[in-house]
Amino acid sequence: MADKKPKRPRDPNQLAKLMVDIASSEEEDAEETATGERASKAGKKGGPARAKALTPAQRSEIAKTAAQARWKKKD
Repeated sequence: MADKKPKRPRDPNQLAKLMVDIASSEEEDAEETATGERASKAGKKGGPARAKALTPAQRSEIAKTAAQARWKKKD
């Protein structure tokens, strides 16, 4: 089962990286990219870091804009 190929990513950018990794014989990185481990780790760090950097007024303004966009879609 070690010869099993990683699943082909649907995202064109991830697919391009997978092809470069395979061409440069870096299969370990290619498998990690295909599973999406990097993306899930980045999301867990990025959101809290951004929230910490924003003031309460900025967060409120962003939330109001998002709510307006959601309600605008329903009309």
